[in-house]
Amino acid sequence: MSIFQKLFTALKGGAREVGEGLIDANAIRIFEQEIVDAKNALTQAKKSLTQVMAKEMQSTRAIKAIDNKISEHENYAAHALAQDNEPLALEIAQKIAEFEQQKAHQVEVLQSFQNHIAALKQQIKKAEKIIQENQRQLSMVKTTESVQKATLAVNDTLINNNSSMASAKESLERIKQRQADRQDQINAAEILEAEANNCDLANKLHEAGIGKDASRTQAILARIKAKQS
Repeated sequence: MSIFQKLFTALKGGAREVGEGLIDANAIRIFEQEIVDAKNALTQAKKSLTQVMAKEMQSTRAIKAIDNKISEHENYAAHALAQDNEPLALEIAQKIAEFEQQKAHQVEVLQSFQNHIAALKQQIKKAEKIIQENQRQLSMVKTTESVQKATLAVNDTLINNNSSMASAKESLERIKQRQADRQDQINAAEILEAEANNCDLANKLHEAGIGKDASRTQAILARIKAKQS
């Protein structure tokens, strides 16, 4: 392979990769448009079905009209035979034969319409199922795409703001420590105040001769008196 052929092949490969990349990047939008196109085609198919069904009704009415004519002319022929007018009866019979040919043609047309209607209904039903499945798949893909984009955005934010979050966490820890220190100071002040209040009370009881020390002194004095007596 010459160098030019290799370059041409490489360019073709690059173009294919670019094309695939563009398709992949717009895959959801393309799929949505394909569903829209399929819905439009389905609408047109249903319209065509109604048109064929209308023609089927017309053909059915035409066959019924021919049957009425055949029945009518059979009565005419019977009257002609009753009058011994066989030539007229024969002419009427020829007309009946024409009607029967027309009926046979209309029956073929009617059968063709009925077959076409059955095929169209089956195709429409199949197309509706495919469209429903594609819509379900599209909904799942779009939901997954949204969740993944949100997850990537959160991850990017966490990565980009990692240092900021670390600093914020350190600030929170410092605030917690300051609050704990302040609470310790409050508790210590309360303890000191309680001790001071207890000390004042003890002094007042001592001066009034109330409390454990006063009782002990009285007991000692009573013991000494008892020994003397």
